[in-house]
Amino acid sequence: MTASAGILKPGFSPIDLQSRSLGWKIFAVIVGSVLLALSSYIEVPMVPVPVTMQTFAVALVGALYGWRLGGITIVAWLAQGALGMPVLAGGAAGAHHFVGPTAGYLFAFPLAGMAMGWLAERGWNGHRPWLAFGGMLISNTLCLFLGAAWLALLIGVEQAIVAGVAPFLVGAVLKAGLGALTLKLMTRGAKRDVR
Repeated sequence: MTASAGILKPGFSPIDLQSRSLGWKIFAVIVGSVLLALSSYIEVPMVPVPVTMQTFAVALVGALYGWRLGGITIVAWLAQGALGMPVLAGGAAGAHHFVGPTAGYLFAFPLAGMAMGWLAERGWNGHRPWLAFGGMLISNTLCLFLGAAWLALLIGVEQAIVAGVAPFLVGAVLKAGLGALTLKLMTRGAKRDVR
């Protein structure tokens, strides 16, 4: 049975974009970009890297869109920021953010979203909340690891861990939980294909 008949493929999301037309996919990229931009405005200012809801949105877009379209959507959002649209943390914009302290996190976002999308396509989604939580946590950890690796080149390993990892650990767990809950709620009324 197909997702259009009300039954999802095992391991995928309630948004079946894979079988949609190019127009639908372009629309999804626009909607995903807006979601990512909005998540950037939910911010706790910190130096050198602010706390935002971006990692939550990145993982959610990956889980809902799949690894390919999720990656394309996240890259489109980052391109908008690089071109001067105020879509990055706190409404920031400009290419200089892609060489500063936050560059590692920005470049990690597509990889983190694609990782979550790949896992969601294999069953780490709302039908299996603990796996969804694990996938979201992996996505967040990937952002922290790659972001801190870049930051370490600028300020040293110890300071990168103190300023670029430690303050974000509790938030990563909370955002992973929120992401898993969101996926669970979105798949609540959907049946699984148990072929």
